[in-house]
Amino acid sequence: MREISTYPLRLPKSLKDALVDVAKRDGTSVNQFIAIAVAEKISAMETERFFTEKGKGADMAAFRAILRRPGGEPPRPGDEWQEH
Repeated sequence: MREISTYPLRLPKSLKDALVDVAKRDGTSVNQFIAIAVAEKISAMETERFFTEKGKGADMAAFRAILRRPGGEPPRPGDEWQEH
């Protein structure tokens, strides 16, 4: 069985009321909804960190050369490259 930890959480009443409503619509308990929300946030932040770290070693000149190589399909509308 997984180890469980408790944490007292203080929320403004308006936020707690909204949380109760959303959890009810989601068909989950408030506790489960908060646990899932925290897991989703951690996942998003860890994914961002992963790609930031991977991007530090990127060779942007090689990346642009690949994008500009002859052949292949032209960019679809909205996918055009924009220099920054």
